[in-house]
Amino acid sequence: MEFESTFEQLTPELSICVTPDHKFGTDAFLLAHFAGHRRKDLACDLGSGCGIIPLLWFRKDPPRQVYAVEIQPKAIEQLKLTVERNGLHGRLLPVLADLKALDGLLPAGQFDLVTCNPPYKVAKTGILSELDSERIARHEVLCTIRDVCASAARLLKFGGRLCVCQRPERLPDVLEAMRQAGVEPKRLRFVQQREGCAPWLFLVQGKRGAKPSLQVEKPLIIEGGGRDGFSEELLEIYGGGKV
Repeated sequence: MEFESTFEQLTPELSICVTPDHKFGTDAFLLAHFAGHRRKDLACDLGSGCGIIPLLWFRKDPPRQVYAVEIQPKAIEQLKLTVERNGLHGRLLPVLADLKALDGLLPAGQFDLVTCNPPYKVAKTGILSELDSERIARHEVLCTIRDVCASAARLLKFGGRLCVCQRPERLPDVLEAMRQAGVEPKRLRFVQQREGCAPWLFLVQGKRGAKPSLQVEKPLIIEGGGRDGFSEELLEIYGGGKV
């Protein structure tokens, strides 16, 4: 498969292949950081696109192995180029598959961490893009949040974590889908552009088989008095630091 692409530098040692169809935004950095990966983790990113979330984990203390599941062949080809460029063979594994049909492809009940930056809009709502890649990424045309949570539940070991981000208006849908899949919501954090603004995103972590008890963390503020008008916390996240 031939296509035009470029490599964006994440660190002096790591770069990622991007195209107009498959690129990334701030929400990927926020989710990758919120997930709190550990060195011992077997991890999986569902609907991985160009693979930005797994690659961000490789900036510092990466999981022992990461699977990146994506249904779009072009995105998987991009990710293969990224793996080759960065020498991540055997550590970052691209998987071309529908996340609803992973039985036999990935080891069930073995994962410590699953993440997903899912489509934000319900199917047949809002303005649909003419590009298939954008429509799949933004609208629930190929999977729903229930599909995401059900797939994650099959992959996770007892106590394993599922982390997703979503728009605030979808909060009831996400919490309900998690609980229906046996993944109990445990941490919730809202993201605000500025102090006093309504949140534009939330991050939530659930644990498979955990007891009910939800911790609501302080909001993450995007703008602040740091470099280029960003908050110090966001700059730490962009830089790959632990905050």
